[in-house]
Formats: sequence, structure tokens, C-alpha cells
Amino acid sequence: MTVEKSDRNGSVKITMVIPSYWARESNIGWKNGDAVYDHPTPLDMEGTLPRTIQSIEILKDKDFRLVIIAIATSEDIESKVEEKVANIIKSTSSTAVEILLFGSSKLKQVHNLFTREGKKEYIDLLKLRGYPNIRNLCIFIPHILGSDVAVLIDDDEVFEDPEFISKSKEFIGKNIGGKTVNGVAGYYLQPDGKYHLKKIFHPWMKYWKQHDRMNEAFDKVIGTEPRLKETPFVFGGNMIIHRDLFAVVPFDPNITRGEDIDYLINSRMFGFTFFLDNQLSIKHLPLPRAYPTWLQLREDIYRFVYERSKIERQKEVKKMIRVYPEDFDPYPGYFLKKDLEEKIEKSCKLLSEEYLAKGDIKGSRESLNNIAISKTDAIPKFDAFQYICKMQNRWQKFMEYSNRKGVRMKIKEVITI
Repeated sequence: MTVEKSDRNGSVKITMVIPSYWARESNIGWKNGDAVYDHPTPLDMEGTLPRTIQSIEILKDKDFRLVIIAIATSEDIESKVEEKVANIIKSTSSTAVEILLFGSSKLKQVHNLFTREGKKEYIDLLKLRGYPNIRNLCIFIPHILGSDVAVLIDDDEVFEDPEFISKSKEFIGKNIGGKTVNGVAGYYLQPDGKYHLKKIFHPWMKYWKQHDRMNEAFDKVIGTEPRLKETPFVFGGNMIIHRDLFAVVPFDPNITRGEDIDYLINSRMFGFTFFLDNQLSIKHLPLPRAYPTWLQLREDIYRFVYERSKIERQKEVKKMIRVYPEDFDPYPGYFLKKDLEEKIEKSCKLLSEEYLAKGDIKGSRESLNNIAISKTDAIPKFDAFQYICKMQNRWQKFMEYSNRKGVRMKIKEVITI
């Protein structure tokens, strides 16, 4: 596979990608069939994207391209979303960084291009709906732009470290202790400037312990030396991925949440390594989630049941590495073991009781329904390991094809217009 080399004195060529999620006007709200994201910005609000773009000014090294992906919760507002994001880019593009906009109109042009080239079978690999599909666009676009490295950032973050880009390039692609650094995970600083998650404890969390395990993992990996070490977790809004990895391994479209850590699991299965850099931080300033606790818990249930199935279904495959839940301790490994059903059942029963004590009958019922879902709908109806093996094979062939000089230049022209 040939990749365009840097045109700037042989330096590492970087594309930073920021997905930005948008919903209907606030007076309309969510409609049945709309995509569900954590906190999409209503079209009648400015949201957090301008703040993120403006924070780029602090970076000393601006030798990179920036691509904003405009994502709508529904097809009928896609044109409005593109226009909204285009206006934000115009009003905040005082930085010395080239900013490109990628939205539904450009995706359609790319789809049409593949159709004309007789490669319609690749169209389903590029979608603007669902977190993992968005992340696949986040690595496909840098690939087409000929980048050595993709830097994935979210639009609810701000840069505070002037050396962020130089740190991003420092280790990526290099050999550390006999292992290649295929991916670098940075981490989030919370609004208080620390990396610990601060959540109010509720009785239903007694057996779930998600935030406890996450903070334990953070202390173990972020809070200790050496600066660079292998990690069981990554943050989707602070991921540095080398082309040797993103041209080979995709995000799994079947994961509904936690696509970042799922990508780490996939990468490790295919022999690639992520390291966490405990000096690579970004300030995370998310808006509150508008979804009830039982629904957030349900999303995690789907995610962990699916990932555990993928791990349990592993078979001996040439050039692949078998991974185990313990490889990802303390988080997410805590949720990938045999006792997951027990954790789900105990936690959901306690949550149901909390809702009942508040007189919330629906919340109580839905919490108990989570238990049934964990034993039925959450269990994949297919072999999750076999799926990712086939998906990886398709993705690699797709990336190799799209990197052919004639094809890549046509797609690049669409992206850079």
C-alpha cells in the first residue's frame, strides 16, 4: 500500500478530525426514528463546537489539517446541519489551520463515486449514523488525505496544552520496548482539572461499580510512571492512530456505545498495540446527558454483553492474538467476565427499587426489563468474533482499493472542495 508522504519537509502528516452532532430545534426535540447521541446540539443553539475550534489557537504546532464532520440526528435536517456547521467554521476560522467540512452532501458524492467505479459494495462501510460508523469516517478521511496519523477529538473539549500536537507525534509509529506504538491514548481532564470521574454514589451502583473501576484504571495507567505504557482503555475524544493501524482495523459497527475501547480490543486481536501517554491531556466539558439512568445502563449492557461475546467466541486464527477479559482489568475487564449477568441482575433490581421508592413506575419497570434484555436482545444473534474478522478483511481491502492513486485523488477532490 502506498501512502502520500508529507509535503512539509518530511514531517509527520496529521489530520485532526472532530465529529459534531446536531439535533432538531429545541422547540421540536427528539422524534421517533432520530439517531440517539449523548448530547447533540439543537440547531437553534451554538453548542460547544466554536469553543473547541477557538481553543486550537493555543497550540504551538499547527502543522495539521482539521476536518469537522457534521452529523445530523435525522436525514431531513442534514442540509441545515451542514449549513450551520459551515457558518461556525467561517466565524471561528481565524486559526492558521486549514479547516474542511465533511457532511451528508460530500458522503453522497463519495458513494456515487464508488458506484461509478463499480464498487457499490463498499458504500455500506461509510455512514453518517451511529458512533462506530462516524469513527470509521474519522479514520477514512485522514487515509484519503494521505496522512500518517489521525487525531480524533470531540467537540465538547478544549485544548489547554500548547504542546498537544508535538506530544501526539512524539511516540506514534515508533518502537517502544520492542513493540510498535500503533495508537496513543490521551486522557480527559474533568472540569475540575483532574482525571478522576466524580459521580454521586447511589445504592444501585453497589454491584455495578463502573466509575470505581474506571477511576482505579485511571490511577493505574494515568497516575503512574512511566509516561508511556500499554493501556486497557482509550478515550474516543483523545485518540492518536497511525496509518498502519487505521488502514487495517475498523471500528465495529455493531457496538452501540464504547466504540473507543471496543476498537482497542479489536486492535489488540489483530496484533496492534495502544499505549497511553500520561502527559497527553485535553479538557473535557460535556453537557449533561438527557437520558434516564435505566437507559444509560441499558446501553452499557448491550455494549458489555456484545464485547464479552466477541472475546468468548475467539478461535485460533493465523496472525491474530487471543485476548482475555483480564487483559483489560480493571476496566473494562470487570464487565467482560463470567459474572456479568449477576452484576446486571443485582444492579437492575436495586435500580428498580430506587425508581419505585420515587413513584416512578416506568423507570422501575424498564430497569427490570434490562435484565430480560441482557439475556435476549443484547446477546448477538451471530458470531461476533467471526463478524469482526470478516469486517476487518473487507475494511483492509476497501482501504487498499481507495488508496489507489486514481481513486484516492477523486475522493480527495470531493473532501477538499
